[in-house]
Amino acid sequence: MTNAWKTLAAAVFSFGVVSSVFANTELTVYTAMENEQLAGYKKAFEAKYPDIEIKWVRDSTGIITAKLLAEKDNPRADVIWGLYASSVALMGKEGMLEAYAPAGLDKVDSKFRDTRNPPLWVGNGVEATAICVNAAEAKKQNLPIPTSWEDLTKPVYKGKIVMPNPASSGTGYSAVNAWLQIMGEDKGWAFMDKLHVNIGQYTHSGSKPCTQAAMGEYPIGISLDFRAVTLKRQGAPLEIVLPTEGLGLDINSVALIKGSKNLDAAKKLEDFAVSDQAFLLYQPNAAALARPEFNVKLKEMPDAYYDRLITVDFDKAGAQRAAVLEKWRARYDGKSEQK
Repeated sequence: MTNAWKTLAAAVFSFGVVSSVFANTELTVYTAMENEQLAGYKKAFEAKYPDIEIKWVRDSTGIITAKLLAEKDNPRADVIWGLYASSVALMGKEGMLEAYAPAGLDKVDSKFRDTRNPPLWVGNGVEATAICVNAAEAKKQNLPIPTSWEDLTKPVYKGKIVMPNPASSGTGYSAVNAWLQIMGEDKGWAFMDKLHVNIGQYTHSGSKPCTQAAMGEYPIGISLDFRAVTLKRQGAPLEIVLPTEGLGLDINSVALIKGSKNLDAAKKLEDFAVSDQAFLLYQPNAAALARPEFNVKLKEMPDAYYDRLITVDFDKAGAQRAAVLEKWRARYDGKSEQK
């Protein structure tokens, strides 16, 4: 009898151990953040919540946005963390998001969160569109350093500029959206017509144009601002130009997918994404943050940075995205790199 009870106890204990292993909640998190950032965020969150495991699904902004929309009626994601607000706002318009007010919401700049209460999304790290100029190549090719977006339409830059395709890159779309906002609809498209003449290639990555400029493949890249900072730290001969008309921007955001079977765990992730700990992790990866007290002046970034950031209507940017991209493809897609 004693042996029988020992056997039963061992079986119960074994079952308990196995059950505890499989009791972990797996959160499927869709993101467009840079690959090198993901491990640190995952490690920090899982250290705080060891019973929850993040399963990343990572791709470019355009692909993640398209994937989420395609899965609207059968969502596979639990959380969006690290997708531009203009795309996340579109998910909200489609009724795909669960409203939630995370702990610490009151500390977030109102410009960088959904206006509803409770909000559908909350921002974390701002990403702006700047101009990367390879100063050595510009000097070699007798190219003046541009100071404005309009400068890039001058004939001297023909074939010398590379920028992201806005259909696949969130950085590209934030640039296009900014031009339309700053210049107005007609003048914005007229500007892009002139710029297109000088474009050597449209890439499918927001950071690639700056990398290409750093390598001397093209002397000028319209690109993600922080990629320029990173490359300058690595010794690249880059000059970061902040156009006088203003910087297009978007903000990486966190949001809950409506219908998630792991909603409680998903809320913990959103709480974490807005926490002090998370913003300390964002600091090395963004020149501006949704909680301004965590902003740190970067020596590589020109002083005018904060003054040049425009105020974006993310709901409008999301609502007009499909129409803008359709028009952009019809006019300019012929210079896009092969996928």
